[in-house]
Amino acid sequence: MDDDKRHIKLLEIFHYVVGAITALGSCAPLIHFGIGIFMLCGAFDVKDTPPKFIAWFLVIFSGFIVLCGWTLAVCILIAGRKLAHYRARTYCIVVAGLECILMPFGTVLGIFTIFVLMRDSVQELFKSNQSFRP
Repeated sequence: MDDDKRHIKLLEIFHYVVGAITALGSCAPLIHFGIGIFMLCGAFDVKDTPPKFIAWFLVIFSGFIVLCGWTLAVCILIAGRKLAHYRARTYCIVVAGLECILMPFGTVLGIFTIFVLMRDSVQELFKSNQSFRP
């Protein structure tokens, strides 16, 4: 049982780290978002200005990518918090599956999280903690 708690504690910490890395990495498309905004405002004084739909594409697509990345980062951070309190095992498994798209750290963390949460002793640990909700 102590090994399970130690493994879950490590998973919690790694979820916080991967969540922060995901949030930071999701900020990269903000450069394209800014370029699109500048294009819409006419801040680039060039002879051959690109069509407005290219600027709108940059703004909408990059904004969507940033929003999805930040949403995933928040979900990962919430999963780390839930692991700390031995709650919402199914939620943590779903987030671990989603983490697998984040090569390479998220993939490793997602696989290890699924392996740990599938153990019978860990399932009992989460079940025993459900009855003690504050």
